[in-house]
Formats: sequence, structure tokens, C-alpha cells
Amino acid sequence: MENPNPRRLRGATLSDGRVVDAILEGGRVADVAPAFDGDLLPGDLDLSGMLLLTAPAEPHAHLDKALSWDAIRPASGDLPTAIASWRDYDATIDVDEIHGRATRAIEQYLRNGTTAIRTHVDVPAEGDPTRGVEAIVRARDEFAGAVDVEIVALAARDLDPGRLDAALDAGADLVGGAPHLADDEAADLDRLLDAAERRGVGIDIHADEALHHGGTLEILAARTRTWQATRTAGHCVRQSMLPDDELEPLLRTVAEAGIGVIANPITNLYLQGWDDPVATPRGIAPVNRMRRAGILTAAGGDNIRDPFNPMGRADAFETAMLLVTAAHVPVDEAWEAVSSGARAVMGRPAAGVDVGKRADLLAVRAASLAEAVATAPADRVVISRGRVVARTETTRWMTPRSITEELR
Repeated sequence: MENPNPRRLRGATLSDGRVVDAILEGGRVADVAPAFDGDLLPGDLDLSGMLLLTAPAEPHAHLDKALSWDAIRPASGDLPTAIASWRDYDATIDVDEIHGRATRAIEQYLRNGTTAIRTHVDVPAEGDPTRGVEAIVRARDEFAGAVDVEIVALAARDLDPGRLDAALDAGADLVGGAPHLADDEAADLDRLLDAAERRGVGIDIHADEALHHGGTLEILAARTRTWQATRTAGHCVRQSMLPDDELEPLLRTVAEAGIGVIANPITNLYLQGWDDPVATPRGIAPVNRMRRAGILTAAGGDNIRDPFNPMGRADAFETAMLLVTAAHVPVDEAWEAVSSGARAVMGRPAAGVDVGKRADLLAVRAASLAEAVATAPADRVVISRGRVVARTETTRWMTPRSITEELR
């Protein structure tokens, strides 16, 4: 393998069509210049024929649930069905089992180019409140330097504040929850916000994850408009069903409050609409309208192969493709939502092929961004903080055309 610490990335194609060399120093991009047409030198990494992009970030994952579908074999269904399936399985597992699946999932994310992950981790109402967090903290430590992992303590509905404190003490970074599942949505959200304020941490809430009811996003915006800490709302599928006279003022309020919104197309396409067999509504946050309103938006892959979503490849190209095809987001904006936009929502350092930015980069075998999003090329080089941390190369063979014609 080539030097894992390249100084110069040679002959890479950018999304705007330029072919450049990028100089890396101290984990950052020090210079970008037109490609030099000469022999490779020691410290060079040849990226000719490859598209060089900002490495994606995953702003909404569930590593404690990831890759559990084969063990559970859950019934297909909506959100309540998925929750019930997970709870039955969750009662049978331990820290090591969670850690094993989470490790495999992080490896998949990293191979595919993701160098930052924010994951929600269950804090149950009964039993050990720190089990899941401890498992993910162990995995986080093992991947330190290659993948930045941020943990959201996903509080069970109406959770005792002491259990949430225990999860934060064990290594969780943010407070999370799903108030729309509680008997009193507003009271549960207030409880979570009180905990975040008391601990001086940010918050990432599952908001309005139902098509026809819920009001978490509006309450969150009103309550936290003066906060400086991270405030994020995931899902927000109900907003796609609101008429203009309700949606527009809400979007203005959210933008003014500075709340980031994370759409999760693959899981919400799977979970929403089971009760509407004719003209089934699609459960995706209205990303285009949110962007036009000035809301910082991102998109995540959410669940991968668990009761909440039997599909998923831990691949940002999959998420971007679904934004394009199911939410009508332009290709370049779709990729921004899973890369620089995701990093901004997460509060991560800006990355990309620009001088001064962090050298978290992804090179793929494609001629354009549209081709990359459409085909999700397997050939990839993943760079984290200026260091090559993963590379995938494929070999193809097919019957020559002349032989095929002879066989007709």
C-alpha cells in the first residue's frame, strides 16, 4: 500500500471539474493548485481518475441497534412495531454484544468514507442506564484518530433525571429523546431541556416523527432560542404534511432560533405511511423548503439493518441518492447535506478541498458528483485528518463482446 501519510494528493478531479493537486500539512489542506503533469514523487498519492470530495459525516445514527436485524428477524411495520421488536431483543443482550455490532457498523461507515458519527444510544427506564453508552464509548476509543464519534443519550420517555445523569457521566455528550412518544409531549421535552441546561450540554431531539400529529419542533424553537449550545431536531416528517399557512411561520421561527434539522430519508420512508395504502405519503422532512427558509439542514442514514429499517449500507451516497429521488433535492445540495452540512449541524471542524480546512476527504472512482451519487462507486480512498485510513479497490471481469456474439 502507498504511504498512509501522503503530503500531496495528485491529479484529483473536484466536483466543479477542476483537476488539482492538494498539499496536506498537519492534518489540513495547505494548498490547492492545478495538477502537476510529472512523475510521482515520494509522499504523493495518485488520485488521477478519481473525484475528491469532502468526507461525509453521519449526523444521526443508532450504533447500539445497528446490524441487529438478522438476530431479531422482526415483523415489518411502523414505528410502534419496531419499538416493540427492539425492546424484546434489548432485554437479552449485554455490553459486549452491543459493542460488537457497533464496531462492525463503524467499520462499514469508515470504509465508505464517513469520518464523523453522531449516534443516539438508548438510556432505558429500567435496568442499567449506562450499558449502551459504555459499549459505544469503548468503540469510540478504539476508532479515535480515524472516526470522531459523538454520543447522544437517548432518554426513554418520562425518564428519571438521575438515569440521564448516569449516561452523561459514563461518556455521553448530548441529551436526546423522543418526546412525541410520551404521554405529555411538552412535559417530556421540558424535562430533557432542563437536564441539558443543568449539565451545560447540547441537545439532539427526535422531533415530530409522525405524519399527522406532534409539535416538538415548535416547542423546541421557542424554548431554546437564546441558547448557545448545540440544538438539533431529527426526522421532522410532520412538517412535510403542513399547509403553507402553518409551515412558513414555523420555519421562520426555527431559522431564527438557530436549530439544525436532520432529515433521515431511508428510515422514515420505511416507517411512515403504513396506515395509508393508497397514495401513501412519504415521510421526509421538507428539506428544500427548510433550506430556503435559512435553516441549517443535514441528512443522515439513521438506522442500518435493525427493526427500524431492514436496509441501509452505512453509506452517505445512499442517503444523498434518496434525497435526490424522494425529496427532489438537487444533487450538489444532497451531497452537501451529508458532508459539509452534516458537519456544520454537528459542530465539527469544516473539512474539504479548500486551504485551511481539515483534510477529511473521500476520493471515489467517478467523473462527476452526479455519477458518484447515482452509482456509489466501490473504489474509494478515505482520508481522515490527512491520513489514509481506508482504501477499497475492485476488480471487474466480463465476457468479451466478441465471445458473446459467437454464443448467440
